[in-house]
Amino acid sequence: MVNSVAAVSVAGLRVVRGRAEVLHGLSFEVRRGSVTGLLGPSGGGKSTLMRALVGVQAKVSGTVTVLGLPAGTPELRHRIGYVTQAPAVYTDLTVRENLAYFAVVVGAAPGDVDRVLDEVDLRANASSRVDRLSGGQRSRVGLATALLGAPELLVLDEPTVGLDPVLRRDLWATFHRLADAGTTLLVSSHVMDEATRCDRLLLVRDGDLVADDTEAGLLAATGAPDVESAFLAIVEETGTGQVQS
Repeated sequence: MVNSVAAVSVAGLRVVRGRAEVLHGLSFEVRRGSVTGLLGPSGGGKSTLMRALVGVQAKVSGTVTVLGLPAGTPELRHRIGYVTQAPAVYTDLTVRENLAYFAVVVGAAPGDVDRVLDEVDLRANASSRVDRLSGGQRSRVGLATALLGAPELLVLDEPTVGLDPVLRRDLWATFHRLADAGTTLLVSSHVMDEATRCDRLLLVRDGDLVADDTEAGLLAATGAPDVESAFLAIVEETGTGQVQS
């Protein structure tokens, strides 16, 4: 039975690429209305996991349930916002032109473009071509497209990479405002200090889920002063052993 409190329920998730298994039987849940951090080194399987949740990853086995439906179900397309590491927008169009186009694609309500411009603080740049924006502004355009139609789940792959501390702070504030309004967010990062901004943490290394806990729970279980030290302690003590609560 699917947990009604969970936006995402995963059991025994395995992904094979070529002859190699890149995700090794992951199981976890993501609570509705929360900000869950998916943390770990680059190349550890975070992006593959996110693609599996969105339903665009090949050679997936196990059970992946998203908003009560199997991952990849057509009905989910307008209920999930997905931001890849490289913003998937048209650089030769303005910010507003991009949003107007994607609003039609997802069937967003009239006025939704203005709403998301305000949510990501890009109204002043609405008439600017994307290729003339800074890296941080481009990242916010990608986030804005994902917010169109008010999705119930946001899957964000490294949304703060390369941003300065002020922009990172502002984006995380936006994420928590969305969660407070009922949106569920799964946010990946290889920057361990972003753990402090998450309600719960999934730590991934080499295709294994090595921890599924709150920040406070991880620190208490390992006696470490911070999440990065806790991650290292788990890996050194148990290899890829799993810590859950």
